Amino acid sequence: MFDQLYIKWLRFLDMVNSVGFLQSFFDNRFYLILLVVILVHLNRATYKSMFLCALINMPGTILHETMHFLVGLLLNAKPRDFTIFPRRNENGYVMGSVGFTNITFYNAVPSSLAPLLLLPIGFYLNRYFLPNMNPTVTNYILYVLLQTIIIENAMPSSADFKVAKMYFLGIVMYAAIGIGLFVML
Repeated sequence: MFDQLYIKWLRFLDMVNSVGFLQSFFDNRFYLILLVVILVHLNRATYKSMFLCALINMPGTILHETMHFLVGLLLNAKPRDFTIFPRRNENGYVMGSVGFTNITFYNAVPSSLAPLLLLPIGFYLNRYFLPNMNPTVTNYILYVLLQTIIIENAMPSSADFKVAKMYFLGIVMYAAIGIGLFVML
C-alpha cells in the first residue's frame, strides 16, 4: 500500500516539475496572486496567537527593524533598544522596535521610513535572482514567500510615519532634494 502511494507521489512530482507544467505555472499571474492571497490569509490567521504571530512575522520583523537600525546608524540617530520580540499594546501587537537617542530634522525622516529601502532589494531579487533560479514549483513558492515578506515589511508602520511627521523641516528638506534630483534627471 505504501509502495503504491509512494509511486503515485513520484508521478505527481514528475508532473508538477515537468517543463510544460512549470512554464504554464510561471507564466500565469493567477497562481502568483493566489499564492500571495493564501500567504496573507495565513499571516492574518496567526494574529490570534502571540506565539504564531511572532513565528510567522519574525523574518520580516528582522528585515524591517534592521533597516531602521542601519539607516539610523548611518545618519547618526544613535540607535538603541533594538528588539525583534513582539509585545502586546493597546492596539494589538508591536512586532519589534528600534529606539533612537539622537533624532533630528536631518535623520528622522530617513530613519523612520528606512524599511522602504527593502523595495529595491525585492526588485533586484525579481530582476536578477528569479530568472536564474532552477524552475521548480518549490522554488517558485519559496520565491513568492520571500517577496511577500520583503514587500509586506517594506511598508513603514503608523508609528514610523508619526516620527517622520514630527520633523516638518526634514520633510521639506527631503522633498526639495527629491524634486531637485527629479528635475536634474
